[in-house]
Amino acid sequence: MRLAALAVGVGAAFALVLAAGRPSAEGVRDWVDGAGAAAPLVFVLTSTALTCALFPGPLLAGASGLLFGTALGFPLSLTAATLGAAAAFSISRWLAGDAVVSVLGPRLLSLRELVSRRGFVSVLYARIAPGVPYTVVNYAAGLTRIPLLVFTAATVLGAAPRAFAYTALGGSLGNLRSPEAIAAVAVLVAMGVAGLALLRASRAAG
Repeated sequence: MRLAALAVGVGAAFALVLAAGRPSAEGVRDWVDGAGAAAPLVFVLTSTALTCALFPGPLLAGASGLLFGTALGFPLSLTAATLGAAAAFSISRWLAGDAVVSVLGPRLLSLRELVSRRGFVSVLYARIAPGVPYTVVNYAAGLTRIPLLVFTAATVLGAAPRAFAYTALGGSLGNLRSPEAIAAVAVLVAMGVAGLALLRASRAAG
């Protein structure tokens, strides 16, 4: 029942965000401008909530770069991504962290224990590996025994490069040939290569 409640709650939040539609860049700018000096805080809080609702992180980071520039947008993006991840992790842990044990088979329970023992490395791999959904990892990690502080530390380290890259791309939409945009693409390519190398090394070791 608790696992079902978690799934329904997250699904409902995601559906609500989809129903609201994607705002225009001008509308977002007007909304942030109306917040005045509190705009960075408003952005972080809103992005944190949207992360819990499975909203794509690259779009949030890109919006941060578009609104605040790379220098301010990057720390805001990383802060929001980390807070959103920690919030989703905590919701999952509180609502269904122990309930999952009663529904998993022996093989999945063994996998859960392995991931829990390799907590920091498991989360770091998930953040770096290409194609792994950031928001899904947040909730899935809450169903393991990984401590919140370990999860948060690995998230900060693993999410920082992509947060910078997408923020820089968002701040460079007017000039995708700028040094910031080129650096952002280079970081994304390097992260993809590093993620594939880590996955291959992990499979070889296993």
